[in-house]
Amino acid sequence: MTAPGDVDAGEHSTAATAPHPSALGWLGLFVEKYGVIVAWVAVIVFFSVMRPDTFAQTATIRLILSTQTVVLGAALALMITLAVGELDLSIGSVVGFGGALMAVLNGEHQMPAAAALLLTMAVCLLFGAVNAVLVVYVGVQSIIVTLGSGTFLAGLTLAISSSQVVTGISPSVITFMTKPRLFQVPAPFYLALALTVVVWFVLQHTPLGRRMIFISENREVARLAGLKVNTIRAGALMATSTLGGLAGIVLAGSNGAANPQSGSYYLLPAFAAVFLGSTTIIPGRFNAWGTFVAVYFLVTGITGLQYLGHAGWPEQVFYGVSLVAAVTLSHLVAKQRQSKAI
Repeated sequence: MTAPGDVDAGEHSTAATAPHPSALGWLGLFVEKYGVIVAWVAVIVFFSVMRPDTFAQTATIRLILSTQTVVLGAALALMITLAVGELDLSIGSVVGFGGALMAVLNGEHQMPAAAALLLTMAVCLLFGAVNAVLVVYVGVQSIIVTLGSGTFLAGLTLAISSSQVVTGISPSVITFMTKPRLFQVPAPFYLALALTVVVWFVLQHTPLGRRMIFISENREVARLAGLKVNTIRAGALMATSTLGGLAGIVLAGSNGAANPQSGSYYLLPAFAAVFLGSTTIIPGRFNAWGTFVAVYFLVTGITGLQYLGHAGWPEQVFYGVSLVAAVTLSHLVAKQRQSKAI
């Protein structure tokens, strides 16, 4: 029989003789976790050298930070559903609907801004609840439900706005959304930054976040372990719709009007940012800071190309290529982790 002291000595001996990761191994780990950030820095340096008179200016930084709030909000909203293993293809329609409903209530019907905001988010929450019932309790695949409900919502948006741009939003709302604040950046950026912190904290540092990760990895095992799988999945779908509606409200307030067809623009950027974000910071897992980095990495590249005189096509190219590349990388990372586990 081995004494406890002998066991400890053996463990220490094993630890002492265990091979340390090579420099190449550490480099691989660094690139895996922070490759997108390194690429982001490289893009900034490249365009700063190419266009020092335009790109390398504080005005460009403010532009980049202030124009991506809605994309970041939509991406964070989408990430919550993806974190439990579901797909929500209605996120773009929810953004468009939230902005249009807010503008109709506040602009056309003169409802107080606070009441219009709360009612809009409540309707978006209800929409998410319908998705949740069909997906979680009826058992229809989320990709089918949200594709159909998103199309329905896009049509409803055209109906409530009479297919016209809706104006008349309260000046106080527009001022709040557009007035420069700290570092001359409007308030919505700081709200989106706060939302990033909240989502990060919930997913990474709370029991709920750990349960969401457990559910995404193996739903049946999570159910057998006693987790309320259906409740958490339903809550994620409702949270996505509610936050998507909030992103739409920010969009309408920032523009001073609501275009009923604007929502479709945000579907691809949101997916591209979330999947690209899952390849950095915490590779192989949807995470808030990875999504934040991905949003601003993509827009930095798009802005740089526009400053070089390439207008029109950079957005579609960047978002399309990034989505395919990010999904491919996520797949490869998952396979690598599975092989290591075996």
